[in-house]
Amino acid sequence: MTTNHTNKVLADIATPTRTKDIIRKHGFTFKKSLGQNFLIDKNILDKIVEAAGLSASKGALEIGPGVGALTERLAQEAGRVAAIEIDNRLIPILKDVLAPYDNVAVVHADVLKTDLRLLWQERFAGTDGVSVVANLPYYVTTPIIMRLLEEHLPLENIVVMVQKEVAERMAAKPGGKDYGTLSIAVQYYCEPELVCIVPSGAFMPAPNVDSAVIKLARRPAPAVSVTDEERYFRVVHAAFAQRRKTLNNNLAAFVGKERKGELGAVLEGCGIDPARRGETLSLQEFALLAEGLAKAELIT
Repeated sequence: MTTNHTNKVLADIATPTRTKDIIRKHGFTFKKSLGQNFLIDKNILDKIVEAAGLSASKGALEIGPGVGALTERLAQEAGRVAAIEIDNRLIPILKDVLAPYDNVAVVHADVLKTDLRLLWQERFAGTDGVSVVANLPYYVTTPIIMRLLEEHLPLENIVVMVQKEVAERMAAKPGGKDYGTLSIAVQYYCEPELVCIVPSGAFMPAPNVDSAVIKLARRPAPAVSVTDEERYFRVVHAAFAQRRKTLNNNLAAFVGKERKGELGAVLEGCGIDPARRGETLSLQEFALLAEGLAKAELIT
């Protein structure tokens, strides 16, 4: 595994001056539709990279590198870096600013349409572990996170900058308004940890919302044991179909109102009050419920 951590003559990319210089040199204009907000705060970059736990024997996958501020730091810390960028206008910029590093591959692609398993084989074979480290475009945060989790990729950590409210939902515990299907999906696969809150002034241009860095440490095995993952998440989604409704009402609509009596018996057998709402159930309680519904043949 080769790396080239050449001493840089130029200042770090993650500064207002250098970012402006790069944008001006290449005549780049921001596209709101792609959620482009480039990080210009070196201290935040340090926190992101530290949370990822990288080393020369490990790999890093970045999504949406922008002008390469985070990519540059990843190249200095990881043995191999792959950066997936959807905006073709940024590809020549990235190749220019990352020229000092021979351990970075810039891939022009849409991460939601990329064969990630193939990318792993091509870019990360022989590494001791790979983490996803990224400043994610806010408009596609959840689809990207879910794709990374559901593909069962050999990931160590996912360390991402996201909208503050989304980070809070990922880390939320049962009983609060932030706890929902995203919380359960993330916590089923990972242990979330809020790394830091990031003010809008850390970006160029500044977004209208505050952001947060969250670390999702991949669990060696899911948080709860279920016989059918797809069924488990169908039950979770059904329980949150209408947040204000009770489990009894949401699940009756799911299994069929004519089977409400059988549903009540399953809930009672699981020790779950039918008057509770989905947002109060733990991952373990959802596992009990999914298995109970399947055993009673209320769902397949």
